[in-house]
Amino acid sequence: MNLIFGISMVSIIVFAVLLIFTFSFFGWNVVKVKNNISMGKPLDRSDRKKERLKTMLLVAFGQKKMFQNILPAVLHFFIYAAFVITSTELLEIIVDGLTGSHRFFADSLGFFYVIVISTIELLSVLAFIATIVFLARRNLLKVPRFQMDEMTGWPKLDGNIILYLEILLIVCIFTMNGTDEVLLNRGLSHAHIEGTSFGFAVSSFLGPLIFGGMETDTLVVLERIGWWGHLIMVFGFLNYLPYSKHFHILLAFPNTYFSNLNQKGQFNNLSNVKKEVENMFDPNFDPYAAPPEGEAIAEPERFGAKDVQDLTWKSLMDAYTCTECGRCSSACPANQTGKKLSPRKIMMDTRDRMVEVGDNRRIKGKDYDDGKSLLGDYITQEEVWACTSCNACVQECPVNIDPLSIIVDLRRYLVMEESKVPGELATMLTNIENNGAPWQFSPADRANWINEE
Repeated sequence: MNLIFGISMVSIIVFAVLLIFTFSFFGWNVVKVKNNISMGKPLDRSDRKKERLKTMLLVAFGQKKMFQNILPAVLHFFIYAAFVITSTELLEIIVDGLTGSHRFFADSLGFFYVIVISTIELLSVLAFIATIVFLARRNLLKVPRFQMDEMTGWPKLDGNIILYLEILLIVCIFTMNGTDEVLLNRGLSHAHIEGTSFGFAVSSFLGPLIFGGMETDTLVVLERIGWWGHLIMVFGFLNYLPYSKHFHILLAFPNTYFSNLNQKGQFNNLSNVKKEVENMFDPNFDPYAAPPEGEAIAEPERFGAKDVQDLTWKSLMDAYTCTECGRCSSACPANQTGKKLSPRKIMMDTRDRMVEVGDNRRIKGKDYDDGKSLLGDYITQEEVWACTSCNACVQECPVNIDPLSIIVDLRRYLVMEESKVPGELATMLTNIENNGAPWQFSPADRANWINEE
């Protein structure tokens, strides 16, 4: 009796330590992500709250844009639903782990408990099938959008790791439930349930089929392996998210809520450019006037974006939310015609650079300059100018990411700060400046075509 009590206490202590470490480390990572996003410039997205809530419910929760392609959408929904519903079981696991109980809610919830666990099992079966299909699509069928240049190395491995972990999690769930079913059949389960079967939809049949011929001691060990394996998979997955593209599971909701609700193709005016124009028309403005006494000279604000700090916080949140699905690049006309541009790579590069800058700030101070920038070291001018501004990438993104806003800000920097534009564009800009139109003839001659025979 003392030995059993001692083992139980050790288990509770180990569980408590693991629980505290898991959520502490996750909280630390969340703060780090928040600080990285906060490096971006201010952007007001507090308007149209009802419309934003509707967008979030339809796009993030309802996965509206995913269903433009039925097969991947249905398979993704299976995994998504299994993840959401299975997460509810985590509450019971935490209670069991801290109290030393087993299936704490089974007795109090009765038949409703059977419905919940059965739902989890059925969704787990569907998720297992979907996971196998996704692995095949990535590695055997080699769907083109998963074979692009940016999807090598870690991005490819990251996409596979989460699928392997999903399979392992499902195996742990059915190992735990299946062995427990057989133990209950033998009257040896430590769950306080009357009867000889839990009545779960899958494990009540699968358990006796797979584990029915095993020794009781083996079953007890396998049940604990399944329970702890399930726990470790969930906790491990939670802390893997901030380092993976799968962080979109959490960020998809705020990202879609703060979507750009304006018409696609409507560009924003730069506040600093607007201020310069207003000063030009202000007869009382003196560009050489000294600032008021006691007020420091403000550092000139950069036109456009050279590095991640010049982008808005929403653009940085977009980068963290990117699912790396490649739908944006598949729809991009520039990419499809062989240009170097890939909107997915734009988002991945922005995220990588943001993490690098954020780590440098935490370790070496906010003023540390590593001599690198997003434009040039990560994203080339060729990529920036290849964009046609068609908004196809924005339209296709399942979580309302806007790669175009980043591209436009990088272009603005090149034009207004570096005066670097392609030759044909330079000609057009010169014509607009001199003639008020892209064409190389005087405004007075614009209507001459009327007189042509």
